[in-house]
Amino acid sequence: MTTTPVPIKALLAFNAAMKHASFSLAAQELHVTPGAVGQQIKNLEDWLGTPLFVRSVRQVQPTAQALAYWGTVGPALARIGQASEELRAQQVQQAQLQRNAVWLSMPPTLAAKWFAPRMAAFLQHRPDVSLHLGATTVLSDFEREPVDLAIRYFDGRDRALRSTLLYPDEARLYCAPAYLRKLRLKAPDDLVRATLLHTTLLPYWKPWLQSFSGLAEARIDAIAGQHFDQSMMALETARHGQGVVLSSAILTEVELREGWLVEPFPALRLPVGKGYYLVQRRDVVLRPAALALKEWLVATAKAERAG
Repeated sequence: MTTTPVPIKALLAFNAAMKHASFSLAAQELHVTPGAVGQQIKNLEDWLGTPLFVRSVRQVQPTAQALAYWGTVGPALARIGQASEELRAQQVQQAQLQRNAVWLSMPPTLAAKWFAPRMAAFLQHRPDVSLHLGATTVLSDFEREPVDLAIRYFDGRDRALRSTLLYPDEARLYCAPAYLRKLRLKAPDDLVRATLLHTTLLPYWKPWLQSFSGLAEARIDAIAGQHFDQSMMALETARHGQGVVLSSAILTEVELREGWLVEPFPALRLPVGKGYYLVQRRDVVLRPAALALKEWLVATAKAERAG
């Protein structure tokens, strides 16, 4: 046997009529006509199989069955209303948090060496923004991941992205001061005595040596080397006097300032045709929080390049 579901709209009309002891006042609460309230209550009476109100010309009086029924369903409807309002408030709050949140992705070395020292400045600039930072070597998929902005190291050409150059790059040579003295590195040709630290970010040792040294290709190929998939590991190795590394200037700021690394040949820097670009999906309009971060990053980079 199929049972007709409880008429929910009729229950709401009944509840309002019982609260106000009036079809007219119930209609005002529900933003309907008194006739619509009366019709809904008639539907509920038909479903229950018993009258709920004694109707007269100027007033309605609940029956004993109505009073007993409301004593049960009234608190339940109140709890439903309260739970609904709480959930709605949570969603409003969550939406507000979403509007004030921004997701930024970048390579781990850049996050640690460049962005971390600057993050506090942005949060002081915009304390209302909730920043979510993802540090990964995997390129962010704007189609599948909740990423607003990313900083990528490439040539800036991607038709699906809007790219803004933050820092152009060039391969610069660094090593520890003690390593420089130990190997007596006075000219690029002296690097035959060194250990070359190769990275996937700047794999340009051969072009650098071909451009700035007089070494034959065979001698270049014979130089000892180590290979790293993360620049941070190569920089740490160089810092501990284990070799020379080609790196980006913005990744070595702390090491140079503290004297952990030096640049033996500051006039010999190899352009690589790449840089650090701030990227976003071309077809997406940034939310205010993401736009604020983008503007701050661009302004910060511009000021630092000028300085």
